[in-house]
Amino acid sequence: MVDARGQSCPIPVGMTRRVLEKEKPARLEVLVDAQVAVENVTRCARSLGYQVTVEAQGADFKLTLTK
Repeated sequence: MVDARGQSCPIPVGMTRRVLEKEKPARLEVLVDAQVAVENVTRCARSLGYQVTVEAQGADFKLTLTK
């Protein structure tokens, strides 16, 4: 899991990209707290071949990335 809450873009994207490129997980959950981070992480994940689902959790968002 990547917990990028409290981080401004592009930090959540960088955190997520490092895990995806290094570990190549089949599934990864990413927590963010800004809509712009949802959009940017989604774009990054899709460019690396992942499908993305987004779930609002109060003021936060949980993105589930799957290969």
